[in-house]
Amino acid sequence: MKKSILLSALAMAVSAASNAQFWDYSTPTKLTGSVNEEVSEEGLPIFSSDSSILYFVRTFEASNAGDEFDQDIWRSYRQEDGSYSKSERVQELNNEFHNAVVGMSNDGNTLFLLNAYQGKKDQMKGISMATKKGNGWSTPSPINIPGLDVNGNFYQFHVNESEDVILISYMGENTLGEEDLYVCTKSGNEWTSPMHMGSVINSSGFELSPFLCPTQDTLFFSSNGFGGEGDADIFYSVKQGGWTSWSKPVNLGNRINSPKFDVHFTYSGKYAHWSSNRDSERSDIYMIEIYTPPVLVLSCVAKDITEFAAQNGSIDAIVEGGVKPFKYAWSNGSITEDLKSLGKGEYVLVVTDAIDQTATTMCFITEPAPPENKPIRLPEVRYPVNQWELLSNETINSPDSLEFVYQLLKEYPDLILELSSHTDSRGADKTNQKLSENRARACYKYLVEQKGIDPRRIKPIGRGESMPRTVWKSGDRFYASKPMETEGVVEVVLTETYINTFKTSNPELFELLHQLNRRTEGRVLGRNFDPNNSLKADPKLLQYVKYP
Repeated sequence: MKKSILLSALAMAVSAASNAQFWDYSTPTKLTGSVNEEVSEEGLPIFSSDSSILYFVRTFEASNAGDEFDQDIWRSYRQEDGSYSKSERVQELNNEFHNAVVGMSNDGNTLFLLNAYQGKKDQMKGISMATKKGNGWSTPSPINIPGLDVNGNFYQFHVNESEDVILISYMGENTLGEEDLYVCTKSGNEWTSPMHMGSVINSSGFELSPFLCPTQDTLFFSSNGFGGEGDADIFYSVKQGGWTSWSKPVNLGNRINSPKFDVHFTYSGKYAHWSSNRDSERSDIYMIEIYTPPVLVLSCVAKDITEFAAQNGSIDAIVEGGVKPFKYAWSNGSITEDLKSLGKGEYVLVVTDAIDQTATTMCFITEPAPPENKPIRLPEVRYPVNQWELLSNETINSPDSLEFVYQLLKEYPDLILELSSHTDSRGADKTNQKLSENRARACYKYLVEQKGIDPRRIKPIGRGESMPRTVWKSGDRFYASKPMETEGVVEVVLTETYINTFKTSNPELFELLHQLNRRTEGRVLGRNFDPNNSLKADPKLLQYVKYP
């Protein structure tokens, strides 16, 4: 396994930008000045929160505290023209082992470090921290991560901006490959044990140098397990829920990734940095300038319902600009980009892009007015067997279903509606007739007595089993309403004779077709209701007929 010596170090960054990987950016360039030396290797760029101080690791340097194969902490200051001052070793934090600054607090008063200060032969394979002390730093002290047991020589860490999440790359419990990504969270003053971050972002290869954006929803890391440009490529993944749920990793592409080893991606302000050996045998620090992302613009195109109550409206969302991936949130609860099978109404969409830009748009679905003397399919109303009480349970709320009728009558105040109830063909004709009359009157009573509809505007009718339903059939499938694709579709009348053909061969379909016949329908009798001149409603319609 080919890895740079820098990969034994820990990586952490604090920054004020967010999701820079999605933005357009300048051509990658090597840092100028004395940061990158020809004979040495530089990596692990860590910036202060104001981007003014750069800490990095240098290897193969004769002046290091140990020999040239050990890592030392170096520091440089960004100048006004974007260049960097002469690099200097941070004397008090370097010893003969591998040393590295692995992060910095927002105020710059705390440094997180590779734990190489315990007087052992080699590092303790963990994190330590030092605090500001005059012009220097205090003696580093270890940070306890319970259950952390690193197997192997390669491991890295990342502490998020708020210092309450640590990401770790190492060979641990449940590791799928060489090194996997793990997470620890802070509760009070204690850290949890490392938890494997799942198989979506961990491969049979290695995953290392994790960096979490300040909004904690986008993760950068390097891997050789997902294909790409070279020995190790930089990827990003978007958080889908908890710390173990991530989107499929996306390669940052061949502008950032080279045919060699690209690692330690981080960003601060409008600049992103990483380590790469693309131009030489040993790695240098490269940078890009992040440009302003394209503005998110949102609109939608609605297709109205073709006939009254058909529920076949649709909306296509149109997203321009912004940064993928997008998140969709519709006012009806849908999270898909486009909507289908819609009823009449107003639909509001909020789209959030990968850098937290949001845009809102609104579309309206209209439908033709209800036709006269044609059945209107209503939301399903059910009743207990051989009863007419409006059924309400965990699967259906019949009073809520009648809200559609109430709203229809409110929207069209001149409308006069027939409300008819139908039964299936089982049972005696006279009994079914009375049952259907009482079910129609149950709906009538609810709308008049509970919702306040003028009783003269509704005509409750019991049809019994006299008017079997017409449905549409395509192959072995039945549709309650005519489908948009009409090829191979035939109309079928659900007569008792037709339904009985399935009694033995397909009992489930036999019951379903009977259920389709048990229905409550509407029919517009006219659009001429006049409250001043219409005749009084028959008060007997508010009473049930004797049954059976």
